[in-house]
Amino acid sequence: MTRPASGSGRQRTPSGGAAGPRAGQPRAQPARQGKQAAAPRRKQGGVQAGKPQPRQARSQKPQPERQPSTKTQPRATSARLGLQAPRGGRTPPAKARPARSRVARPLPPRPGRPEVRQRWLVGLAVVVVLVFLVRLVHVQLIEGPSLAAKAEAARTATAVTPAHRGDITDANGVTLATSVDRYTVVADPKAIKDFRGTGRPHVDGRRVEDGALGIAQLLAPILDLPKNELAARLVGDSRYEVLAKNVVPEAQRAISDLEIRAYIRTDLTSRRTYPSRTVGGSLVGFVDHEQTGRGGIEAAYDDILSGTAGSDTYERSLDGLRIPAAGQESVPAVPGDDVALTLVHDIQWKAQDAIDEAQRTSGSEYGIAIVQDARTGEIVALADSGAVDPNDRSTAAVAGGSRAVKDVFDPGSTGKVITMAAALEGGYWNPDSRFTVPDTYTTPNGQTFHDSHDHPVQRLTLTGVLAQSSNTGTVMVGEKIPLAERQDYLQEFGFGEPTGLGLPGESVGLMPPDDVADWDGRTQYAVLFGQGLSVNAMQATSVFSTVANGGVRMAPTLFKGTTSPDGTVTPAEHEPGERVVSEETADTVVEMMEAVTEDGGTGTNAVVPGYRVAGKTGTAQMPAGDGWTYMASFIGVAPADDPRYTVSVFLKSPSTSIFGGDVAAPVFSDIMGFTLQKMDVPPSKNNDRQLRTEW
Repeated sequence: MTRPASGSGRQRTPSGGAAGPRAGQPRAQPARQGKQAAAPRRKQGGVQAGKPQPRQARSQKPQPERQPSTKTQPRATSARLGLQAPRGGRTPPAKARPARSRVARPLPPRPGRPEVRQRWLVGLAVVVVLVFLVRLVHVQLIEGPSLAAKAEAARTATAVTPAHRGDITDANGVTLATSVDRYTVVADPKAIKDFRGTGRPHVDGRRVEDGALGIAQLLAPILDLPKNELAARLVGDSRYEVLAKNVVPEAQRAISDLEIRAYIRTDLTSRRTYPSRTVGGSLVGFVDHEQTGRGGIEAAYDDILSGTAGSDTYERSLDGLRIPAAGQESVPAVPGDDVALTLVHDIQWKAQDAIDEAQRTSGSEYGIAIVQDARTGEIVALADSGAVDPNDRSTAAVAGGSRAVKDVFDPGSTGKVITMAAALEGGYWNPDSRFTVPDTYTTPNGQTFHDSHDHPVQRLTLTGVLAQSSNTGTVMVGEKIPLAERQDYLQEFGFGEPTGLGLPGESVGLMPPDDVADWDGRTQYAVLFGQGLSVNAMQATSVFSTVANGGVRMAPTLFKGTTSPDGTVTPAEHEPGERVVSEETADTVVEMMEAVTEDGGTGTNAVVPGYRVAGKTGTAQMPAGDGWTYMASFIGVAPADDPRYTVSVFLKSPSTSIFGGDVAAPVFSDIMGFTLQKMDVPPSKNNDRQLRTEW
């Protein structure tokens, strides 16, 4: 430190001014000492007024950096602010100033950090890429197959090609039902808006217009429709408008020649027709609009006749047109097989004509006629009166089916043939056994039965009882036959079982209880002469065919075989017959039945010139509302010496006579005579029947 000069009580500053009082001497206090004492002193780094601050030692540890304080600081002196002292070398005393608050300056903004912003941008980009990548994988791998299938389905169309339905023919190939090609004309009104008639040949001397009117000009003459009406149907946004159905191939070819396939198309369809019309109409059946069998033979053999439909799959454009270069797949349709029936067209016609005439002349409610080959079980004719035409669908008659299997009734006296066969087969009686037959007979259990008419006591043989169709005599014959055997023979002859024809709506009839112990006292005798049970016409006919075939029952059939589209013929497989009675018993019963058609019998109107005829009349009582009615019938076989055919005739509720011998036997004669001649059956050589009817 510089030592002060002697005699001088003050130090000098480098500028020559007084530095203050001398060291060690008290500083003179100004007059306003009290007020200055109140002035704040500087703290921590500030310079106290009038007092020099000692210099800090170098070895002192550095103090931590002080943070700027927001407290109000005292104003800096002029010396600290770098101002010069007033001239004259003397520093004026510092004046105490009041403290004044001071607002801190805001901190300057921190400098940006670009690396953070880059990281965020990169992360966001990665997330976006991952989202797209996940979606891509989901679409390609997970949804890919289904989306591809939907896209393919949207641009793919499939046209069904109907299979040609097989024909139905008779045994000789005469067509009873066939299918012909027809077309459905379909328009695309939305596409027709873009049709342009420019460049097309004139129609009726006029140029072809654009749009719907132009298409109508071209189509109207072919479809035989009014042009204006047709044009109105071609306007709109529809893509499918049916203009005509069942269009013949000639018209379809004319439409194709117009070259308007982008607007009009022709879809191949099939139409079922029945050339024989009413011949076999109720038997053949019908098909619906989808060519599915719904009745008769059409329904029974639908799986054979229908075939398998084909398909044509192709890709199409947005406007619905076929894309020629795109892939397409075609599956050809497989036609159905032709079905040959055992029917003979001419005999079927004759049976229908005869039964229709009988129904009219007898005033019957309806009639049924059946012709069956006794040796094979094949049905040669099956006719209902009032046969319908399957081509005419204006009524529901075509859906009615054949009464020959639908309707059931008591067989009546035709059922007596079963009783005679059981009596002979069991050895209880023989053809010449003698009976004293009254017109009224009471059984041991107190049941009384009557014949159809009053008569004195008759002396009849077993053959005579059958020939006279005596109820009382039949009850006397059947008393020896145990109940269980009576039931067994009914079942073995086919009662209560399906016929085997397979026609829709068939009824198996009504039978007495399975347990004969449950038969009431009257039923056990009534079944002997065809009462107390119900059968259909085919079941009743089959009994006589069984006897005519030497006692072997052949299942009735209408099915002869099939012919495939390539011409292969497959005959039907028939089950072997089932023996019911011995051949001897069967031949004896046939000989006994011959007496029915001879003098003294009930069926003399059934004779066929040149042929021996065996048969049985029937008059069955039937319930009808609150009263009763009758089923008059006759069933017979010919030639009796070598049976070939069985013919049965049934007339319900005849008004001229209730007896089968009067109204049904003549119809039998007419149909049987025609059948024998048509089938070239030789006449009988002689009549050597030896059985007697009386004793």
